[in-house]
Amino acid sequence: MSKLRFRISISLDGFVAGPHQSLQEPLGVGGEKLHEWVVQLEAWRRPHGLDGGVVNESTAVMEDELVNIGATIMGRNMFGGGPGPWDDSNPWNGWWGRNPPFRHPVFVLTHHAREPLMMEGGTSFTFVTDGIESALDQARRAGGKDVALAGGANAAQQYLKAGLVDEMQLHLASILLGGGERLFDGVDTLHSLALVKTVAAPNVTHLKFARK
Repeated sequence: MSKLRFRISISLDGFVAGPHQSLQEPLGVGGEKLHEWVVQLEAWRRPHGLDGGVVNESTAVMEDELVNIGATIMGRNMFGGGPGPWDDSNPWNGWWGRNPPFRHPVFVLTHHAREPLMMEGGTSFTFVTDGIESALDQARRAGGKDVALAGGANAAQQYLKAGLVDEMQLHLASILLGGGERLFDGVDTLHSLALVKTVAAPNVTHLKFARK
């Protein structure tokens, strides 16, 4: 069976988003600093259609994250558009424009039904209203490979608490946020996930966990 592989950037004090998240600041105050280490990488810029970028110890980590991924799962907050029912008069199609960088099926956890979105470049968004197990089953069948769990914190907590995560990659950014959204709130066990690899890189340390 394919693996569910979770990856996320996290601050030294345990936050994956800063305080006061909003449509204007989806990662909260200071939350963009969590990703400063990655947006400069050539391995990140290339899939986003951007030129240039650096190559360093994080490059192999980022490239490894893309290997054998056939689909992605994310929460409603990560997809965006605000809480509550979808606004059909002003449809929200995600943060990534007409050609998102995923280029495979993406399954969005939500309480509110919506027709699937077909985007350029092979990305599709399917909105799943019947729970995390259903989203994982659909993602496995759609992609035929491993499934990436992209976050945010609430979606990750649900899969971690259910013991469904097979690999977890924490990108420990060298910052303090002082408040915001904690990754491990309500999570009291890692269900046999153990640290198997550590990579030190500029401004970030990569911690990979896998099932024993």
